[in-house]
Amino acid sequence: MSAVAPIADGRVHVSLPELIALRSRVARAPAPSVTSRVQRSGQRPSRLHGRGMDYAESRVYQAGDDVRRMDWRLTARSGVAHTKLFQEEREGRLLILLDTNVSMRFGTRTRFKSVQAARAAAMAAWYAVRGADRVGVLAFGGQRQLLRPQGGSRGALAVAGALAAWDALPPGEDESLSAALQRAGRLMHGASRVLLVSDGFAVDAAARGRMLGLVAKAEVAVLTVADPLELSEPPAGRYPFAHRGVHYDVVLQGERQRSDFARSLGEGHRRLDELCDSLGLRHRTLDTSADPLDAVVALLGTARGR
Repeated sequence: MSAVAPIADGRVHVSLPELIALRSRVARAPAPSVTSRVQRSGQRPSRLHGRGMDYAESRVYQAGDDVRRMDWRLTARSGVAHTKLFQEEREGRLLILLDTNVSMRFGTRTRFKSVQAARAAAMAAWYAVRGADRVGVLAFGGQRQLLRPQGGSRGALAVAGALAAWDALPPGEDESLSAALQRAGRLMHGASRVLLVSDGFAVDAAARGRMLGLVAKAEVAVLTVADPLELSEPPAGRYPFAHRGVHYDVVLQGERQRSDFARSLGEGHRRLDELCDSLGLRHRTLDTSADPLDAVVALLGTARGR
């Protein structure tokens, strides 16, 4: 007997039509502000002087310089031959690093974290291609798959399709963030930016060193997805849970009991926040009932040199 396909309701499972429809929401957001498309090395902008479109500066003429690039005004003013240098235009590439560990399949308000993560990733894809970037996605955790960066609407549609397809598959074994970052470092495919979307429970002791290695190659931003129950202490009451088909109730009454429960549930986003703060990475926290657009724009829409 074949397995029954999950219902793509947009709450427990990702809805592909919704991911595609998010394009119209992104189209109304402020356009990405890009200062240049020069390849980045880590968090520091670099400048490449080549045959691009953006004027960088002028310098004294050197043997072999293209005479068509002569800065005649500065040459006349200084009496010394000068040539113009330009910043080379390069197409930017965004790689979305998506957490698909089993902890992401959890939610008490509106939708699962896994569904919210897919919505945020889809918005990031639409926003990236709007800024003429290529976009790809690398899943880690239960799914360990790569969609190589592609440009234009086709690239964002491919990301949306991959997100929905991967969500419909049964989850595999969990994977640590350090292992995922190591794979990402090998599979960058020229990406100049990386957006990590995770709930933080995959953060391990080795993750900081691996993240440092990734930061040396690309500009890294982090979007932490959290359920509201993970962000604040819950009120007293009975809370029904289900895990791998097993249903059970958690009864929370006393202050100490609720505090310990909140501390345990919030461990993931705290570890990820601490990692980002220690490395000076831009990061935002997104709960499962919020619109991801503001967080995506905040992380990807600021001016950057690449």
